[in-house]
Amino acid sequence: MMSEKQRKFREEYKSQISPLYNGLAHILAIYGIGIAGIYYFLQQMNHATWEWLLVVPIFFVANLFEWFMHKYVMHRRIDVWGLRAIYHRHTIQHHQYFTDNEMTVDGNREFRIIFFPPYALLTFMALSVPPALALGYLINPNIGWVLMCTTTGQYLIYETFHYCCHVHENWFVRNMPFVNTIRRHHTAHHNLGIMMDKNMNLTFPIADWFMNTSDLDRGLLGHIFNGYSTRHVNPEVERITRKYRLSDASPAGHPEEAARA
Repeated sequence: MMSEKQRKFREEYKSQISPLYNGLAHILAIYGIGIAGIYYFLQQMNHATWEWLLVVPIFFVANLFEWFMHKYVMHRRIDVWGLRAIYHRHTIQHHQYFTDNEMTVDGNREFRIIFFPPYALLTFMALSVPPALALGYLINPNIGWVLMCTTTGQYLIYETFHYCCHVHENWFVRNMPFVNTIRRHHTAHHNLGIMMDKNMNLTFPIADWFMNTSDLDRGLLGHIFNGYSTRHVNPEVERITRKYRLSDASPAGHPEEAARA
């Protein structure tokens, strides 16, 4: 159930969206850039074979990077212009628009609060260039292109899974492995009581398991294939989330206050 405070914030946020904004164009731009990039990277490879085995460690590092960015940039105010803007957009806006009381959107104009701007993908791809160049120089160029494919693919998975977390309940999100896991995982993260410290992954909760920042008490495979189950939620975490659910009147009832707590 949506609280009155959340409803008012949503109305104010939507009133400030430019009339020129188009949610479908937003999505097409992101996936167009990502798919075109992966196609280009693949075309640069020269009969890659064993190099594809490095997808696994690169994917794991990218998963840790996703966790790090969410925990220490998107949820920590760093007084640098670009990083401060990321914090404001995520902690102050996204976490008021969506709480574990109400996580869904009703129309594509609201995609603006779900998806990063298209230039974020270009920035992420640019950040992948230095390690790709280093690996290409130290080992061979194919490995650099494998890294670029993997990190770009990881970003598209991030956006896809995050979108699936904020749509209305349907057969696909309820039954699709990995998607149902991250949907429950991310809904729990949007509780004001634990949003600063728990459930930081938005793709596969590997780093959350590895770094002990998950709300679940179970092994790696249990985390990945948990689905909607709440059987293994840590009792102490459950106590905190229950306290903060539907608690607009609490001192930490605003994301900025919770960030300072």
